[in-house]
Amino acid sequence: MKNLKKNQLMNENHTRILFLIALFSFTFLFSFSQSESEDKTLSPYFYVVSNDPETDDLPLKSTSAEVNIVGVIADVSIKQVYKNEGKSTIEAIYTFPASSKAAVYSMEMKIGSRKIVAQIKEKEKARAEYEEAKNSGQSASLLEQQRPNVFQMNVANIRPGETIEVSMKYTEMLVPEAGTYSFVYPTVVGPRYTAGAAAEDTYLNTPYQKEGETPFSSFDLNVYLAAGMPIDNISCTTHKTNITYPQSDMAEIKLDQSEKNGGNRDFILEYSLGGDKIQSGLLLYEHGDENFFMMMVEPPKKVLNEDIPPREYIFIVDVSGSMTGFPLTVSKKLMRNLVTNLRSTDKFNVMVFAGSSGFLSETSLNATSANIEQAISYIENQKGGGGTNLLPALEKALTFPRGTESLSRSFVIITDGYVDVEKKAFDLIRNNCDNANTFIFGIGSSVNRYIIEGIAHVGMSEPFVVTNSENCDNIAEKFRKYINSPVLTQIKRTITGIDAYDMEPTTIPDVMAERPVIIYGKYRNNADGSITLKGHAGKEKFKKTIKFSEAKPDKRNSAIRYLWARERIKMLDDYNNANYDETTVKEVTGLGLKYNLMTAYTSFVAIDEQKVTVNGNTKTVKQALPMPQGVSNYAIGFEMELDEAEMGFSLYSDIEIITAIDEKIKNKVIEAIEKEFIADINSCFNNDNSLLEKIEITVDEKGNITGVSIIGPFISIPIALCLKDKISKWDFSEYQAGCVWTIQIKF
Repeated sequence: MKNLKKNQLMNENHTRILFLIALFSFTFLFSFSQSESEDKTLSPYFYVVSNDPETDDLPLKSTSAEVNIVGVIADVSIKQVYKNEGKSTIEAIYTFPASSKAAVYSMEMKIGSRKIVAQIKEKEKARAEYEEAKNSGQSASLLEQQRPNVFQMNVANIRPGETIEVSMKYTEMLVPEAGTYSFVYPTVVGPRYTAGAAAEDTYLNTPYQKEGETPFSSFDLNVYLAAGMPIDNISCTTHKTNITYPQSDMAEIKLDQSEKNGGNRDFILEYSLGGDKIQSGLLLYEHGDENFFMMMVEPPKKVLNEDIPPREYIFIVDVSGSMTGFPLTVSKKLMRNLVTNLRSTDKFNVMVFAGSSGFLSETSLNATSANIEQAISYIENQKGGGGTNLLPALEKALTFPRGTESLSRSFVIITDGYVDVEKKAFDLIRNNCDNANTFIFGIGSSVNRYIIEGIAHVGMSEPFVVTNSENCDNIAEKFRKYINSPVLTQIKRTITGIDAYDMEPTTIPDVMAERPVIIYGKYRNNADGSITLKGHAGKEKFKKTIKFSEAKPDKRNSAIRYLWARERIKMLDDYNNANYDETTVKEVTGLGLKYNLMTAYTSFVAIDEQKVTVNGNTKTVKQALPMPQGVSNYAIGFEMELDEAEMGFSLYSDIEIITAIDEKIKNKVIEAIEKEFIADINSCFNNDNSLLEKIEITVDEKGNITGVSIIGPFISIPIALCLKDKISKWDFSEYQAGCVWTIQIKF
């Protein structure tokens, strides 16, 4: 393809350029399709924000949190108090973090002696009501989900001298790692580099105090823990705490007085439970015409070899073109490490998929050295091509004959996530958790996290992702430990004497040493029946029956209601990310409205009927957050003299479709970009110094752009914003490839 190249005119004048410093790397990656969990991995890519000395300040006076942990549920109540000490009526945009698995269910605001309770609304309606109230001079508050673990609070029309108290409640389920449960109360969103972020993502532009400054506000936090099983150990390494034990399965944790300014670092509480056998427990909550239950099945604290049943691992490896190089190299290394740790009683097999699927053997093989080398050779000889459809590989894997009744079977999917995942594939995984565990390992510098996280969630597992060679070994070892030790397999659930419905999961995966199993559901009428679990544990059969009457409904278990709804919402979101559907959007919205939960389509809005300004004029300020402990001011940026002539750049493009799609469609897309769209990119570089490496554009099966990644050693904020705005408007609807595909424009 023709090279389009421009040389910027050299300017002899010196200019003061605000330079962004990456602490460990000088290559910035900006992505608009990735989850917040990946935003974290992009640290230390930070954005510079300068403070306006003429703008009124709104200091936060205090933050407090009351945490009630029952079983594996944390119910968190947050209270924030701040005061307008300036001379103007202002709007405050205050950003604060919440748990990445939070289910926000309550928000209220106090203005002086007035109390206003927020109502859940459809997101656009909430925003419209908030703006209307703000413009008419009413105090208003809006809570929106900007990212899965970052929430943004807007509070309008705060009069001089007025104190505002905002309260929020959320719940989350705690998931253990290596047998340890962690409750994390994140206090500060760390500085983030944000070139190209959407304009509405104002949390990325929040100012910070200087390094080492004492936070403006006080901080307090108390935790009540009722584990339901004996507590073995509790520790908090981030803050000084005082811990008391009312009884063996309960603890009270209070923040020490010396930590009153400890809001510049996350509060992390870790605890582990005792017990040398598989434990189970049942929690109940009754609410109006709906009753909820949650059953937990915990692995023993220490797993011995005799506790592990015979295992079978079927590796399902993506060998499409996008996996060539680093991803496939890591795939082979990972598979070798996993298989070489198997016992003589264990088996394995290998399947590959790209345009079609193939397999190493008609039946699974014993984990011998010769068979392992045969498997590695099989992978190395694969040549990717065609589409990347996961479904046929999954369907074939389920047909492989089992060796023994007690065998624990696991599918290990290795991919970069750029695969066709139909609704039927999600259904197949979700409806066969009792036939095979599904684990997914994502590999690649730019993986499709929506698909990887969706597959993990419907399979009741956690996603693991490697984006570079530096963290490869560490993450691969964590993954190996995660899938290595099933302790209860072939689990079947029987409920008698009670009308249970709307249960999740629909089928039950194995209990692993690193993964307990949580079962949600509803029941009608009185809790008089029982739930029985049967399965295979090591060399023995397992059976456990719990009567509902032995688990009394408790008001403290109210979080189960929200967690049930959140689990259902997450499942629907997974399906929607793979195959967007308006019906699913309506269902998610309905659940958010019914259960008072904030979702991607619902927000909380609170409006004071009393007007407090004239003509609706307010100033908007951003509340400075405390700099995270140990983070340097260089994370924010500094000014330096640079000669513009030394920053000259050249712009050229080379277009490639890196996903295997129809050749005719591919040629038409490249032609359209050359003729219609490349001018948009070039127009963003008017009199600006920037250097790009490449732009990656993700397009769904209907031709809609779902993600844009901009990669380069130095990219200015205006250029990145311009590129994002221009590219997001491109229309490929007439080039429907029937799969998710990626355009790569190289510079």
